[in-house]
Amino acid sequence: MNTITPDMTIGEIIKVNPNIIPILMEAGMHCVGCPSAQGESLTEAAFVHGMDLDTLMEKINALD
Repeated sequence: MNTITPDMTIGEIIKVNPNIIPILMEAGMHCVGCPSAQGESLTEAAFVHGMDLDTLMEKINALD
């Protein structure tokens, strides 16, 4: 699997691995298909949604 990095947009992340969608939804990021997901990095989205980026990355990387 390709590596997911915090600077990737949500749209890029979903293209790499659609199985990440439930992780994002569980974390409260319910707008994975909205236009902002195409231009917002995971870092930016985590900040806006008040999420801990390190915890989110741990869950995403556990899919590998």
